Amino acid sequence: MKKLIQTIIKKFFTKEIILYAVFGVLTTIVNIGTFFVLTTYSHLNENISNVIAILLAVIFAYITNRKLVFNSTASNLGEIFCEILKFFAARSFTMIVEFFGFMLLFNILNIPNLISKSAITIIVIILNFFLSKFFAFKNNK
Repeated sequence: MKKLIQTIIKKFFTKEIILYAVFGVLTTIVNIGTFFVLTTYSHLNENISNVIAILLAVIFAYITNRKLVFNSTASNLGEIFCEILKFFAARSFTMIVEFFGFMLLFNILNIPNLISKSAITIIVIILNFFLSKFFAFKNNK
């Protein structure tokens, strides 16, 4: 049993996954912190503040994930631009998955809202990891 637990820990707690989790938390702080500052101190409209906060969080996630998590090898402007487009496309896709996934769980299956939101968020985090690793930051060697 001890060996099984050690195998699971080695498989699922890699440096890459730990860094992804750390920068995911920081991305969330950027998102919520930006929203808070813009609405509280700048008195900016909540919807506009939310869009700005999301965009800054996705940019922060791209920058940190690019080199610190997935060790991107994109080096020229064309490769980096393509990588950015793929990253934003992947995040746009998972936003759609989150939106409709929540509707399915909450509105159709009648699962309580916090459970629905939590479940779909976990799915989106996992999807974001795999889309980043195998689509946006796929090394072209």
